[in-house]
Amino acid sequence: MEWLYLVSWFFAGAFLTNAVPHYVSGVMGKPFQSPFAKPPGQGLSSSTVNVLWGFLNLVIGYLLLCRVGNFNPRDTSDAIALGLGALALGLPSARHFGRFHGGNTPGHP
Repeated sequence: MEWLYLVSWFFAGAFLTNAVPHYVSGVMGKPFQSPFAKPPGQGLSSSTVNVLWGFLNLVIGYLLLCRVGNFNPRDTSDAIALGLGALALGLPSARHFGRFHGGNTPGHP
């Protein structure tokens, strides 16, 4: 059953990572891509939509991390599962959003 907890914490890392750009852009009053824009993931959504979307991701991440199993940040396997989830969503997000915000400069990965 332990591996199911690790999977949950992996997805918690992904949801928490996804919360950051949406929530931060929203509270800064800036539009940002979201699944609700047209076209989804490419068009811009309002700052209000992004605050709500970021907050929902934060709640889901919290539930997966703190309400499933007994996450211990001092347990290496628990921390690795969370970190890999964050990395697994963070790297593709950097590439995707970099297309729209100048983060993918030529000659740099």
